[in-house]
Amino acid sequence: MQSGSMEQTAHLTDADVWQALADVHDPEIPALSIVDMGIVTKLDVSAERITVTITPTFVGCPALEMIKQTITERLSEFPVKEVEVRVDYTTPWTTNRLTEQGRAVLRSLGFAPPPRFEGEFEPAILLNASCPHCGSTNTTLRSPFGPALCRAIYLCNDCHQAFEQFKPL
Repeated sequence: MQSGSMEQTAHLTDADVWQALADVHDPEIPALSIVDMGIVTKLDVSAERITVTITPTFVGCPALEMIKQTITERLSEFPVKEVEVRVDYTTPWTTNRLTEQGRAVLRSLGFAPPPRFEGEFEPAILLNASCPHCGSTNTTLRSPFGPALCRAIYLCNDCHQAFEQFKPL
């Protein structure tokens, strides 16, 4: 955080808050920030209050309360009277909200990021996973069910590495 951003409440900017939110990490994949996950959908910053609206990756997200608490703790470092975290269940989260930085983090961890898509999701998109190890698309879907509902297991036919891909939503 920039040292000057907390000296005067009047100078608190959206950019200061976005930078602080980038310090809040997903509890399931700690290398990934909630900003890179694309779950922060709205931000209102004033001299008195910071309101953050988040959209969970799915309605029953077990990490939601932890994420809300971590956001509140991190933003409470700013000189405001109140920090509020709202959860928006009406705006569906989609994997298209993942930032390019988030996709790069997933690849660096050995996960294939979900492909971007427009319009209706077509299941055939699952047949073209890119290997996060060598970049090849010569891959085979081994199981549509990985260790979590949001992941599938693939095998790269070129480098012979198994990997998980996050399913597009």
